[in-house]
Formats: sequence, structure tokens, C-alpha cells
Amino acid sequence: MNTRNTIQRKIVLDAVQKLHDHPNAERVYSEVIKISPRISKATVYRNLNLLAEQGVIRKVNTAEGADRFDFRTDEHYHLHCRKCGKVLDAPDSICPQAESKVDGFTVEKIYVEFVGLCADCQNKNNNN
Repeated sequence: MNTRNTIQRKIVLDAVQKLHDHPNAERVYSEVIKISPRISKATVYRNLNLLAEQGVIRKVNTAEGADRFDFRTDEHYHLHCRKCGKVLDAPDSICPQAESKVDGFTVEKIYVEFVGLCADCQNKNNNN
């Protein structure tokens, strides 16, 4: 696979880095076409996946099913609001360090997602 840097890939990466809210591919595409209106949705999706494979960004699997993309590539957990869909980085204080080996099994990746209600949705529920 061709992994050369392209202008399109740079625009997609810039969009993910600009959007600090773990955007899905559609949201990234909406941001990208503001800068480059002729870029195709397929090009954005392809570059998001390539950047994730290269470890430049992180693909975040969520309970809702739509992958999100994170500019942070370090191991960390996420908070996912079940009502509005917002995805946030979990504070390090609630994220225990995992062992790299468990009973002879080598752990390569850990996916932990805390699902609940964000502060905004809690406030909306309390005000109704």
C-alpha cells in the first residue's frame, strides 16, 4: 500500500487534530470539505483508516458502533454519553495501568469505554 504523505492526508489529519471531541468520519468529512470542497468522502475515510493504522491518530470503537477518531495516540480510556453520543477522554485517575502480560498472554491493546450521561445531558434531565 502506498503510504506517501499527500495533501489530502494532511488535511484529514489537521481536521482530526482541530476537532478535539473524538469526531466520527462524517464529522471529519464535514470539516475537510470546508478546506478542500473537491475531496471525496471515500478519500477522507481511506485516509482516516490509514492514519489510524500508522498510529498517527487513534481509532476509537464505541458502543454506538460508529468509529471515532482521536488525536491522542497514547493508551487511555473514554467516557461515552449514551444520550448525546459525546466521547471524552477519561481522567487518568480512574484508568488503572494494565499489565502487559497476564498468565502468559501478551496484552497488545486495551479498549475500555465508560458509558453513561455527560454533565450537559444530566443538567438537561434535571431541568425538565
